[in-house]
Amino acid sequence: MSSAAPEQHDFVLRPHRTMAWMALPVVGSLIAEPLTGVVDSLLIARLGASPLAALGVAVPLISALLFAFNFLNIGTQTLVAKSLGEGLEDRAAQATGLALALGLLFGCALALLGALIGRPAVEWMGAEGPTLDGALVYLHIRLLGAPAVLITMGAFGALRGLQDVRTPLWIAVATNVVNLGLDVTLIFGVGPFPRLELAGAAWASTVALWLGAGLAVRAVTMRLSLSRRIAWADTGQLLAVGRDLFLRSALLLLFITLAGRSATRIGTDAGAAHTLIRSLWMLTAFLLDAFAVVTQSLVGYFIGAARTDLARRAAAVCFQWSIGTGVVTGAAMWLGTPWLLAALPEAARPVAAGSWAIAALSQPLNAVSFGTDGIHWGTSDYRFLRNAMLLSTGAGAALLVALDATGSASLASVWAATVVWIGLRAAAGTLRVWPGIGNAPLRD
Repeated sequence: MSSAAPEQHDFVLRPHRTMAWMALPVVGSLIAEPLTGVVDSLLIARLGASPLAALGVAVPLISALLFAFNFLNIGTQTLVAKSLGEGLEDRAAQATGLALALGLLFGCALALLGALIGRPAVEWMGAEGPTLDGALVYLHIRLLGAPAVLITMGAFGALRGLQDVRTPLWIAVATNVVNLGLDVTLIFGVGPFPRLELAGAAWASTVALWLGAGLAVRAVTMRLSLSRRIAWADTGQLLAVGRDLFLRSALLLLFITLAGRSATRIGTDAGAAHTLIRSLWMLTAFLLDAFAVVTQSLVGYFIGAARTDLARRAAAVCFQWSIGTGVVTGAAMWLGTPWLLAALPEAARPVAAGSWAIAALSQPLNAVSFGTDGIHWGTSDYRFLRNAMLLSTGAGAALLVALDATGSASLASVWAATVVWIGLRAAAGTLRVWPGIGNAPLRD
């Protein structure tokens, strides 16, 4: 861990260069999971609309179960970053060891829960017939990798808190290379391997995720002196930190799940189109989140070193980079419209164009919402993030339910509701810093 004074930190000397160069490797590590979803979607699309719709049912449920535990990542990163600023390596090691142990326990519980409630959950999503059967197969196999995902969350949080943003990148690259190779082999059958189709995609992802977890744990143990004795006495503290993050993540993924459910209920073609659009939208969202992750570490470090002025400077630079990247990302999505339509089954193309345009135009708002999230993670302003997400999810979910109730739902209207959801998050996050509504930690 660095012992340099805050005034000598690279960010203080070269703020924009440091933000950009730290964000670049974070991009690769963050997009690991959504990139897996994109690869699966593109390959499964070659099997037809029904398997692709089944994937669209299973993936939101898996995400809802897994990323409700994202506090293992966010909470660990902030605790380690603040410890770095204070020079307390032992505390960072204890927090990391506990996060890894809880990741294993929670992951095993999620795999069991998926086996018990998988069918009712898939039926609630509106799936039936072959779509229901395929979604169940994918769900059960993928959740065998739940412990690996949660362990990796804790390990990546610790590494980023230590401002090591390159190691998670190499682990993510290795994970996705393995996933791609196994996808092609197991989905379509290569050589002695049978053609497993949707089940093959699930097995490919599960094996790759366990490989990534092993590499992540090894990387952490090389940076921190982890004890074999877990600090179980600190569980309450970490869970208290995670309580608001858990609720926030659950609310976020509740909306994504409701949007997927609305698309599936419109029809198989709409469900298939929504699956691919959502996968690519999530990919860009994680790209935008790179600045949030970097800012979280920087703000946490400067808060730990009692330099609120430098934390505010990091917040301002994050906001500038987020807005610019959101504009560029939206333009790239707009220009890529022909490619998106070509990747979809022919029957799903007519319902996709308008929704894709809405998703592209929302990118600057998306960038602001993610960037301000990172600022508030770094200050441990978790309760505010929970309340902001409660407001936005309540409004967005009400719109989706109203569309279902009136029978006026179209895929474009689902994405319009998503823009409302994003916009409310972005507005609340910005006002918390500038001018600093409520009991804002970074108020000038």
